[in-house]
Amino acid sequence: MKVFTSKIDWWFGLVLLYPMYRSIIGMINGDWLGYLGIVLVAAVIVFFSKTTQYIINDAQLVIKCMFIVNEKIDIEKIRKIEKTSSILSSPALSMDRIAVKYNKFDEIYISPKEKQLFVDELLLINPTIEVAI
Repeated sequence: MKVFTSKIDWWFGLVLLYPMYRSIIGMINGDWLGYLGIVLVAAVIVFFSKTTQYIINDAQLVIKCMFIVNEKIDIEKIRKIEKTSSILSSPALSMDRIAVKYNKFDEIYISPKEKQLFVDELLLINPTIEVAI
C-alpha cells in the first residue's frame, strides 16, 4: 500500500485569510473568540492537508478526503492520466492537477504532491495507461 498526500497551493491559505484577519482583530480587542478563530483556522488547514490522500492498495486507487472514501477505482480500468488545471470541485488542494480517466467516460481530478512517483506506481500495475503530464 502506497499513500500519497495532496499538494497544497498558496490560494488555500488565501481562502482562509479573511477569517484569520477577523480573528486577529478580535484578539487585539481582547475578544476571546479571536483566539478561538485562530485555532479553528489552523485546525482547518491541518485537517484538510492531512486527510486528503490518494492510496494505491493492491489493484485499486482509493481517494480519500476528510476521512471519507470518495472513490475507489480499479487501476486496470484507468485509461489515461493527463495534466489539467480544471477548477471543477475535486479532492485536490492544488490547481496543479492531473485528470485520471477511467472506465468509458469517468474522470476525477487529483493533485498528488509527488506526481511522477504516483504515476510510476500506477504504471507498475497497469502499463497500458496513456500518460500526458
